[in-house]
Amino acid sequence: MPIPPLLQQFDFTNATVSMWLYKKSFPNGLPRFKGRWIETDEHLDQALKSALITKRNSILEVEEYGLLANVEVGQALHVDTMETHATLVTQEAAAEVTTKKATRLKDVQNTDFYVVKVVNGDQVIHAVRKTDQSWKSKKTTNLLNVLFEDDRLGLNTAPDFNISRDVDFFIVGNDIIITDKGAFESILSYKAAHEEDFVALQAEPAFIEIFRDMAPLVQYVGTNKLHLRRACAIRAKGYYSDPVYMTRLRNTYQQSGLNLVFDPQGRLIITPETCPDVMRALLNHRLLSTFSESYFDVPNATAV
Repeated sequence: MPIPPLLQQFDFTNATVSMWLYKKSFPNGLPRFKGRWIETDEHLDQALKSALITKRNSILEVEEYGLLANVEVGQALHVDTMETHATLVTQEAAAEVTTKKATRLKDVQNTDFYVVKVVNGDQVIHAVRKTDQSWKSKKTTNLLNVLFEDDRLGLNTAPDFNISRDVDFFIVGNDIIITDKGAFESILSYKAAHEEDFVALQAEPAFIEIFRDMAPLVQYVGTNKLHLRRACAIRAKGYYSDPVYMTRLRNTYQQSGLNLVFDPQGRLIITPETCPDVMRALLNHRLLSTFSESYFDVPNATAV
């Protein structure tokens, strides 16, 4: 898909900038984002706008977000804003009111992520970045923080924080353009959605009936981020509910080199050793090349 026109054509140079600092918590198991805005000087504003322009221009193509998709150089992923908790972030940054201004050091320390909000007329873009360790309140008792100025080093007693020139994702109206998939999933708690989806998958009769006992597979997936993505992709593809696909799998798994075990009723017997290949099979990731006549695995089997 093309880069959203709002992002592609946005006039960063003449936009106004505000920076919002966010802390995340989980009351009642749901993510909550508390944002505070902080004053920035003109030099920082110009540097931020320049960094956003550079990042925007580095995006050459955009692909739809996939559970197993990777972000390569020059690429970005797209997901609809409504599929995430992003609106909770943008609602917090609706206005720079006095009650939401960061005025104390504790308002800044332990920030989980920050948002550079740029506004030009009625157009608004939020650029999101996860913070690094410099934002944590942990004291470095064995280090001296020094500053090089006027050809000499001096003791710097003021707290300092790193602001990256990079962006993890842009929130652009109804679109999220992702340049760091892991940071996006972490900030917006997308992994929690994967966990909920896996629980729903375990309750599907069509999924239950292909196993003699799925407990070892559930234990294998656990809370592993990659395994959860794969489990959600298995549900999205739905091959387990296709009788023709499952019959072909039972008939051809040996010649394709998959380590699978079936009972006399045709149900999969799960062991820790077979779990990786069970997931490959249900993802349809063991493919046959008509050119080399050999089998290979792919990260995301997309039909052409």
